[in-house]
Amino acid sequence: MDNDRPQQVLTELESFLAAGSAPPEDPREQVTGLFHRVAASVPAYRAFLRDHDVDPGAVRTFADFQRLPLLTKENYHRRYPLPARCRDGRLDGCDMIAVSSGSTGQPTIWPRSVTDELAVAARFEQVFADSFAAGERTTLAVVCFPLGTWVGGLFTLACVRHLAAKGYPITAVAPGNNKAEILRVIPELAPHCDQTVLLGYPPFVKDVIDTGIAAGLDWTRYAVKLVLAGEVFSEEWRDLVGQRAGMSDPCYDSASLYGTADAGVLGTETPLSVCIRRFLATRPEAGAELFGEARLPTLVQYDPGSRYFEEHDGTLLFSGDNGVPLIRYHIADEGGLIGYQDLLAFCGRHGFDPAAELGGPGTRGIRPLPFAYVFGRSHFTVSYFGANIYPENVTVGLEQPAVSGWVTGKFVLEVVSDADGNPHLSVTVELAPGEAGEVARERALAESIRAQLQRLNSEFTHYVPPGDQLPVVTLRPAGDPEYFPVGVKHRYTRGKQEAT
Repeated sequence: MDNDRPQQVLTELESFLAAGSAPPEDPREQVTGLFHRVAASVPAYRAFLRDHDVDPGAVRTFADFQRLPLLTKENYHRRYPLPARCRDGRLDGCDMIAVSSGSTGQPTIWPRSVTDELAVAARFEQVFADSFAAGERTTLAVVCFPLGTWVGGLFTLACVRHLAAKGYPITAVAPGNNKAEILRVIPELAPHCDQTVLLGYPPFVKDVIDTGIAAGLDWTRYAVKLVLAGEVFSEEWRDLVGQRAGMSDPCYDSASLYGTADAGVLGTETPLSVCIRRFLATRPEAGAELFGEARLPTLVQYDPGSRYFEEHDGTLLFSGDNGVPLIRYHIADEGGLIGYQDLLAFCGRHGFDPAAELGGPGTRGIRPLPFAYVFGRSHFTVSYFGANIYPENVTVGLEQPAVSGWVTGKFVLEVVSDADGNPHLSVTVELAPGEAGEVARERALAESIRAQLQRLNSEFTHYVPPGDQLPVVTLRPAGDPEYFPVGVKHRYTRGKQEAT
């Protein structure tokens, strides 16, 4: 028995449940203090510092902190034993395990305790309070993320229940990604609440809404709100889904979370960030100036006292306390950081005042928190219904005896949306020289790829609805200049595209 744990849990729960919040501290001092606590209490991190010739006692200032070596899955998680990465070297200090897949699909274990959930629950509180006014409205929260070892469903359910324990009039139901069960419980429960919040991956939530409409469900009766994660979506998509669900205020009716199995929710869309993003969607030249690219990223606000972000060569690092504490952890998501006043000033220079657009200072949803923008997952994967789809899995499908004789093994993996905003997994495959493209061959390849994804990728099997699991395969001749140019290093993935 750990006789100290009950008091520790009570203390942290009482702090979370108490009304109001502590005065803000200097986040640079907070993260430097976190470093020293982790260096003192986590055996693997002490060994990591020793292996990199770092003396923790020499790290006295934030500038010293910024010179610390970066953590990655390769140099930390796969090098040191799991218990050694936990506080005091004890896996039994955590009471819950989540499993995620890395860039190669190899599972990574992420333990946490109930107290680790509270920092993430604070991000859910920000969404439910600022976007949905859930403190004043009875709310049905329908968890549509997959349930199981994956982080989304059970973590979300836990955080929503923490909000209910804090006093928010929220009732949760967790059908997971069982569409029939979602559509069964909503008509039964939603009429008893002022609003209904669907929490899930964007394409799945859209599928639920569309299927409900086809079955005669009138979403306008339930004051629908959305909490989304795992995908970058367009403002056109937000408008389309909002219109079908009867939502009328885009800045307040939905919020996307920037989250990861490594540390839960890192940042959230807010009414302010959505308002700014919608402006930039209409001014692509301003978006390109701000983000350095023509594509529009997810734009979130974050609490640097909870998750401290840094930029590194166009990618993001963060530090945060978790079941496995992480210091300067390189998640390699492409993106960057913008200060609160800096972004408002940028908007002002382009003739837009988002605070005034929302109603002026003091309006619900305007908090002076910094911004992070995220372009999405690594170039080495695509995200489909929230599942990481890895080129390595697709390769196995092309290597099966029934199909390997007439393809080169090169392909391009992408997610393509049709005119109705529905995503499809697309695989363009290079034919071997002299081989012909045939519909029967495309079908055989699609079935082979699906079979290997189902075998190798549990996220694909459990996240993607069965009717959307068969990829669309297109065969192209060897050396096709658009997809397989000769003499150019081949890339196996492309970002999400619009179908023609």
